[in-house]
Amino acid sequence: EVQLVESGGGLVQPGGSLRLSCAASGFTFSSYYMGWFRQAPGKERERVALIINSGGSTYYDDSVKGRFTISQDNAKNTVYLQMNSLKPEDTAMYYCAADAGLSQLVLGRARYWGQGTQVTVSS
Repeated sequence: EVQLVESGGGLVQPGGSLRLSCAASGFTFSSYYMGWFRQAPGKERERVALIINSGGSTYYDDSVKGRFTISQDNAKNTVYLQMNSLKPEDTAMYYCAADAGLSQLVLGRARYWGQGTQVTVSS
């Protein structure tokens, strides 16, 4: 059974940091493309960051570039999202996603999704 389990969300003040984790199981982790997406209330889900070839290449949405860092540890089957300088507009449910095909992940049509972890940035 494939599982993606996110953790690390919470309430943080503007300017603070959080590190999200996504523990994967049930598939060959190193052979999949991984990504983080988010969805705020009343808004469409948006792509945040992707990691390709176990970190050989990364992609970031312009809204998080320079503040967020995606990484993965193949030994632990885990992908991370380090979020610094958080802003209120970063408030959303954050989802981990995985797909063997890069185009599907890029389009937000990944085969596997986690249940999400809530990030709230507020003073």
